[in-house]
Formats: sequence, structure tokens, C-alpha cells
Amino acid sequence: MKVPFLDLTRPHQALRAEILAAIAAAYDANRFCLGKDVEDFERAFAAACGASDAVGVSNGTTALHLVARALHLGPGDEVIVPAFTFIASAWTASYVGARPVFADIDPATFCLDPQHVASLITPRTKAIVAVHLFGQAAPMDELLAIAAKAGIAVIEDCAQSHLATYRGRPVGLLGDAGTFSFYPTKNLGGCGEGGAVISRRPEMLASARLLRAHGMAVRYRHDEVGYNYRMEGFQGAALGVKLRHLRAWTERRRAIARRYRAEIHLAECALPTVPEWGESVYHQFTLRHPRRDALREHLTSCGVGTDTIYPIPLHLQPVYASLGYKSGDLPRAESCAQTVLSLPIFPELTDAEVGHVIASVNAF
Repeated sequence: MKVPFLDLTRPHQALRAEILAAIAAAYDANRFCLGKDVEDFERAFAAACGASDAVGVSNGTTALHLVARALHLGPGDEVIVPAFTFIASAWTASYVGARPVFADIDPATFCLDPQHVASLITPRTKAIVAVHLFGQAAPMDELLAIAAKAGIAVIEDCAQSHLATYRGRPVGLLGDAGTFSFYPTKNLGGCGEGGAVISRRPEMLASARLLRAHGMAVRYRHDEVGYNYRMEGFQGAALGVKLRHLRAWTERRRAIARRYRAEIHLAECALPTVPEWGESVYHQFTLRHPRRDALREHLTSCGVGTDTIYPIPLHLQPVYASLGYKSGDLPRAESCAQTVLSLPIFPELTDAEVGHVIASVNAF
């Protein structure tokens, strides 16, 4: 049996008529940049997140940039970022001339280690980027307490954590602002790029809304240096259709994860845990194994697709060589980069396919 790591054809074919009808309506009305489709999606997505409002933008990376601008981060500032995540989390600092300071992680959750974060605080620290990686909420109580003591901001990178909660509270509304990605592979993915900002602070949303459209609140009057970070109408239309299915898709991901955790019994295999503050929404189901590469080769021979996500931690990326980090500085992030392997977990997997993945892992 062949089991793909991800198959976007399955959900897109199931929703093809509905999505094409929504895009056709936007096309016929010439709603190409922002407009009603984006506004409708913003309201629906905000409601799904428990937020009062959302600002749709061009992608998750631009969402982070807008939040950094709204917080007035800049040269001379330091921003603490997990070393094990996608590079865009670090662009939060780099895009505004601030310095990313990389922190180690807890391998049980793949999220920031609060104790290490606390040790990195200096008078120059202005923000922490808390990444809810692979769909698992970070330990927000501890991170928020550190931030409050230091008088700094907390930015939640929710690119992989749509509908995730922390102690029953939606991610993205715990810190100063939350950013989301709607890249096609995400739990809620568009038919192209897209992103959003949510916040409990109205001024953060107002700043993001102003800056996404050239700093222009009134036509042809520009109050700040802004950007062309607007969401396209077609993406708002497609995302509005998909959003209606997100909760069911999330529960299916969790059901698959529960089966993996219950039935995978491979020796030396560390499976994702469920911390006491809340279960992941499983953008990825990522295990750790000391013979990761051999396990991956075995699964490939069994027809099971896998991925090794983030094989180079951020502090060892060539782009940040000038910061002076070296191998061994952040040992847990480095260990995860060398041992993680993600299994298929998209909602359209059949029970038989899930069973084949489990049997293949256990046969290693």
C-alpha cells in the first residue's frame, strides 16, 4: 500500500465545486484585492478563533512583519526565538533590523523552554516569539510571566496551530498578537498564499490593517511607510469555504494521532506527548528516533511518505552565521533536528492507510 505524506488532491476534489463557485463569484464581481470575500473570511476566522476581529494579509511571514512593526521593534532590540522552527519566525526580528536571540526547546513539545528563555533576557530584549509548533500550544503561562516581569511583548506564531487552545483559551489571543499562515499545506490552507493577524489589542489590529495597504487609511494619503501585504479576494473566497470544515478536519487529525500514540510500539521511539495544558491540533505528527534516517528509508520501502522537518536549527543556518552560534550551543534543538520524523496525518487518510503506517513503523 502507498500512503502519501500529504495529498492535497483529496480535500480539493471534495470541495472543488464549492470552492470554484466562491472564486467565480469573486471573479464576476472583480473582487481581486481585499473586498467582500476577504472581509467575510476575516469575520468568520475571528469568530472561529474567539477573537473580535482579524486582519487578512498576504501570508504568514508578512503577518509577523506587521506585528513587529506594530510593536515598534527595530535596530538595537533583541527578540527571543526558538531555534527549532521555520525560518519565518526569526524574520520577525530580522525584517525590522532587530537581533534574533535563539532559545532552546523542550523536546517533549518542540516548543520554547521557559527556563532557557528567562536566562536570555537582557535590557535589550523587547519580545518573545512563542511558536506553537506542529500544532502544539507552547507553555504560555510561564512565557507570559517572564514577559510581564521584563516588560516585553509576546508574539504568538500560530502558523501551524489553527483552533489550538491553551488551558481552554484560543492561541493567538494570549500574548500581544497572534499570526497565522494559510499556506496550502497548513491545517487551514488556501489555494495559494494567505495569512492573518488577531489580537486582544485594537491598536495592534489597526496598525496591521493600515500597514498592509501602503500605510494608507485615506486614499492617496500615506501616514506610515507601509507595504503591499493585502490578501487577495480569491484566497478569501477559498478560505471561507474551507473554514467551515476546519473543526471536523481537526478532530480527524486528533483521532489519527490518538491511534498512532496507542498502537505504535517501536523501541526507542519518542512519540508526541499531550501536555496538561492541551492537546495539539497536529499540523504534524512528529516522532523522534535515534536511527531516524534508517527508519525513514524503511518506511519509504513500505510505501509510507514521511518528512524530516527543520533538519538545520535556526542558530546554525548560514544566514545567521554572523551571530556566532556554534554546534552544541542549543543541544536539544540540535538533537531534535537530527532525530525527528513526521508521519502522514492529513484528515483524508483512511483507517486502512493509518493502519499501514502503524504496522510499517512497528516493523522497523
